Amino acid sequence: MEGYTVMQKILIIGAAILDILVRPADASVFETGSHPAEDICMSLGGDALNEALVLSSLGKNVRLETVVGEDCAGRFIIEQCRERGIVIEQRQIRKIPTGINVVLVGKDGERSFLTNPNGTLRGLVPGDIRMPFDSETDILCFASIFVFPQIKAEHLVQIFSQAKKQGITVCADMTKRKCGETAQDMQEALSYVDYLFANEEEACLLTGETDMKKAAQMLLSCKTRHVIIKCGARGCFVSSEKESYMVPAEKGTVCIDTTGAGDSFTAGFLCALSEGKGLYECARFANKCGAKAVGALGGAAWASRPA
Repeated sequence: MEGYTVMQKILIIGAAILDILVRPADASVFETGSHPAEDICMSLGGDALNEALVLSSLGKNVRLETVVGEDCAGRFIIEQCRERGIVIEQRQIRKIPTGINVVLVGKDGERSFLTNPNGTLRGLVPGDIRMPFDSETDILCFASIFVFPQIKAEHLVQIFSQAKKQGITVCADMTKRKCGETAQDMQEALSYVDYLFANEEEACLLTGETDMKKAAQMLLSCKTRHVIIKCGARGCFVSSEKESYMVPAEKGTVCIDTTGAGDSFTAGFLCALSEGKGLYECARFANKCGAKAVGALGGAAWASRPA
């Protein structure tokens, strides 16, 4: 409800890594052997860490559940989280290196990734997630479905159902399905989700639909309560049993780098949700945060300022 003043606690579950960003980058480097870049920088990254950084910068009480390696990169992530007021619950694994992505950003802001499949980027396993959850948790966001090979639909059912038993609002972001999963395969897990985030391609792949509105309807038929589809420069499409509509993107947005834009979008939505805002206002603020993200180099660079 409007006017909600109690500081809600938000738990984010997912990946925390480092990104090495190069901009602009193109295939000519493979012909010339070297290529001048306007920007080369290191940034905190990973779906969950990006969301946590944005929420922390917006003054939210946020806890991060993740896994990092026992190495310099892992220690850096832990130190940076603590500097920014993020309560980090991390399992450190000696034999797995902390994930580091090389992000090649084109002139149009679109990016390509070089990733290490053996690092912690995809290393979260069911045993890393502590349940039951902290009794003071109000909102849980799993970011993102399909990132972690060892967390299957049945594990998501366990995570989400436990959260609902505790009265926690359940949110989940998506990435592209990895093993041909369908909406029917994910139906039980999705039935516990209050707010599901996906981009158009992700939603259509999972449902088998070619139209995002039909994809949203199929996801709602899985008993997901709200479906929010990120549409890039067009804004987002919001759908529930009661209403469906587009929320236009921020005007005058300049795109430098799309890395982490979806994470900032989701974090913005969670921020407004934690303040009791209505669905439309949550989506508007999500668009605003996504727009800020694409205007800076790095997943959450626009929000990465110590508290």
